[in-house]
Amino acid sequence: MKKLSRRSFLGSSTFLSFAGALGALPLLGSSPKKPKPNFIHHVYFWLHNPDSEEDKAKLIEGLNTLKAIKEIRLAKIGVPASTNRDVIERGYAISWLLFFDNLEEQELYQKHPIHLNFVENYAPLWSKVIVYDSVDV
Repeated sequence: MKKLSRRSFLGSSTFLSFAGALGALPLLGSSPKKPKPNFIHHVYFWLHNPDSEEDKAKLIEGLNTLKAIKEIRLAKIGVPASTNRDVIERGYAISWLLFFDNLEEQELYQKHPIHLNFVENYAPLWSKVIVYDSVDV
């Protein structure tokens, strides 16, 4: 093992401290970046035939076609969970949860030909739709 002199040890230590401080500079004086605002679009579907697995599968098939719309940042298809409390609504058949970067992107989604085609072709399956739109605070 090579013996270090006090001078070379201090020089190496100073260099490493300086290099470490440079690496930490982006962290100093800057607060954590706040995530981009989201526009959240959550749709709940009640079916004319709520016990029909075929109708559920067909609606899910249609919702999957919407995932091709580029404005959608994240899309999730869900069914009611097995939770059971008084405050939980479990009467719907399928939920459709979407995240957009902003309201404008969501409006483009609403007017997109794929979305318009979805409504035209799959609306006969549902008896009721409820939409909850929200934005990050």
